[in-house]
Formats: sequence, C-alpha cells, structure tokens
Amino acid sequence: MTLSPWLLLLLAVPLLLLGQFVLRSVPVLARFSIPVPVVGGLLFALACLLLRTAGLELGFATKVNAGWWTWLVTPDHEWLARPARNLNLPLLVGFFTCVGLAAPLRLLASGGRMLVILLAGTTVLAVVQNAAGVALATALGAPALLGVVCGSLTLVGGHGTALGFSSRFEQAGMASAATIGASAATFGLVAGALLSGPLGAWLIRRNARPASAAGEAQAGVAKPRPAVADFIADVRSLAALGRSALGHLLLVAFCVKAGAWISFGLDRIGAALPAYMGALLLAFTLRAIHDAAGWTWLRSDTVNRIAAVLLPLFLVVTLAPLNLAELAAVAGPMLAILSVNIALTLAFAAFVVWPLLGRDHEAAVATAGLAGYGIGSTATAVAAMDAITRQHGKAPRATTLVPPTGGFLIDLTNAPVIGAFLRWM
Repeated sequence: MTLSPWLLLLLAVPLLLLGQFVLRSVPVLARFSIPVPVVGGLLFALACLLLRTAGLELGFATKVNAGWWTWLVTPDHEWLARPARNLNLPLLVGFFTCVGLAAPLRLLASGGRMLVILLAGTTVLAVVQNAAGVALATALGAPALLGVVCGSLTLVGGHGTALGFSSRFEQAGMASAATIGASAATFGLVAGALLSGPLGAWLIRRNARPASAAGEAQAGVAKPRPAVADFIADVRSLAALGRSALGHLLLVAFCVKAGAWISFGLDRIGAALPAYMGALLLAFTLRAIHDAAGWTWLRSDTVNRIAAVLLPLFLVVTLAPLNLAELAAVAGPMLAILSVNIALTLAFAAFVVWPLLGRDHEAAVATAGLAGYGIGSTATAVAAMDAITRQHGKAPRATTLVPPTGGFLIDLTNAPVIGAFLRWM
C-alpha cells in the first residue's frame, strides 16, 4: 500500500514532537547530539519496517506534481507541464537559500585558515574515499567503479552528485549506476545523521574547552539535562518577528524561484550541480552586495530562524519514508566499502582535520560538520552542529563556514576528483 506524500507533511510536526519527547526522556541520546528530526524520522521508518515484517506492505510516494507546491522550484516553461518533484525539494532549496543569505561577507572573508582547512581537508578526503573504495572493490573482486560510487560520489557528494554523474558511470560500464548511487547515498545519509553529532560531542567532552558559560556548566560534575531543539518554540520565535519575518520569507521565496532559472541555465551548460545550487549562489551574491553596500536590513538572526524551521521539516520528511528494508540490499562489497569509508571519514575528521583546526570548541563543531557532509549531506551536518551548539555553546565561525563548504565549494573540487578517477579507470 502506497500512501500519499502529503501525509508525510501532515506527520512532520508530530514526528518532530516525538523526536523531542524521546530525546528529553532519554538524555543520553541528547548528550550524543543526535538531532530531533533524525530521531523522529528514523523511529517512524523503523515502525514502518516492523509493519512490513508483519506482512503489511506500507510505503510512501515521495514525488508530487501539484502546481502550488512545485512552482517555486521549477522554471515556468517546465512548470506548465506539471512535472513531478520530490516533496522535500522546496524545503531543501529554501534551507540552502537561508545558508547563503545568513553568511555575512565579513565572516566568510575572515574564514581564512578554517575555510582553507575544511575545503582542502574535504578534497583530500574525497581522494582517500575513492582510493580506499577502489582498492577494496578490487580486493573483493567487484568492479573498480563501485569503489568510486561508494566513495566520494555518494558520501562527499550525496544524492545530487550521484544523479549528476550517473550517465558517465553508465557509459563507463556500470549499469544501474543511478540506482546503486541512490542506495549508497541513502546509506551515507542515515550514517551521517547518526554519527556526526556524536563525533563532535565526543571531541568536546574529551578534548575541547566549552565556548560559553553554559558549556562550562555542562562540563562540571553535575550535568543539567541537555538542551533539545524545540520546533514549536522556533516557529513561535519566527512568528514573533512579524513584518521582519514576512519580508525575509519573501526574499527567500524570490531566491528560490530565481534560483530555479539559474540552476536550469547551469544544467544546460552541462554543470553537474545539485538542484539547490542556483538559489544558493544567488543568495550568496545578494548577501555580499548587501554587506558591501553597508546595508543592515538583512538580518542573519531572522534568516537563521527561518532555517531552523525549514531544516527539521526537510530532514524528517526525508528520513520518515525511507524503506529501511531496501538498505539491506546494500550488501556484500557495497556494504564493506561504505562501512570502511565511513570509518575512514570519522578517523580522518577526528585525527587529521580537528588537530589542524586547533583542537578547540569551534574546531570540534566544524569537525562534526565536515563528518556530517563527508558521509551524509550538508543538511545533516547543520543539524548535527545545531544539536551540539544548543548544548555546548555557540560556534559562529564553524556554523557559518561549514554550510557553504559542504553545500557549494566542495562540489567544485569533488567533481574533478571523481572525473580523474573515472579517466584513470
């Protein structure tokens, strides 16, 4: 039985409330900085798996063609044909638009060492993932191309990069590259959602000094109940801004719509970039113009509150309909390569990137973010950083620099790395 995708939207808020309840009832999970939407979404996916095991075939459609939902993310000439789009696409593009609008030019310009280390480190990580994947695939008697698919194509790259390169992998001799890539990227998404937060929390507890008095209090013997994101409170805080929130929401909507045309143009010239790239680039540009002109009407705190609503909705709508039984198909060589690469990524983040970043609170949060997008996606990275900073104190440089690195800059270096491995094989 396949249920309507709109039911996922109706379930989104209840599942977020379920995640909050579980994290508050089981503080140890919150202390590991596992995000609220990850708990709620995966618990629902697990419940659906149990129903399937009991004989009730239950699933969700995830694409819609309703014009009112797809208009913002679709160029008008395509929209007139009512194409089907992923239900979560407007939420995803809206979130990345907020990433661009909330990034102050002065902070990005001062990113300096952290930005260079994040970008260079992730580029090296992409090479390591591919090299390890190819070596392991060859040792297991599988096609060498599988090592790249289970390497930076789907782990650093994610679903968008896997889809963008699928035709090139099929031409190189890997049939069903899109299906294999989607399975590997989904495996990475779940792993990144579950592991990146605990990595950052472990680094802070073991090695880093808290960044605030709140963090120092939590470093004491008597630890208070860890902070957990409250979706309803985030919605209320956004609504309380009134006209300012409305104006910023309209700006986000404008960037999403105009960004759909930019993404269409990038696609026409053959750029294999994620669907949100046009809106992200436009948002970065508008923010840079705003800051360079000395204007003050664009408020990062307001944009961040919009992102705090869009991100959990995107993640819970993405994770809840996952058919966890299908991940069982990620077996044999695929499972081995993905598991080794995930372990390598966590080790690389903890023992290479974190020391280079300085072994402090900001470094721990940034390292968790790198692990998040190095295994799963930028969205899971941001969710993990949000969970960490709510408990241990703010990390403004990390939370500003990680999203553009994982959401945009790494695509500029990961694509050539993938292309080099394709030519080499």
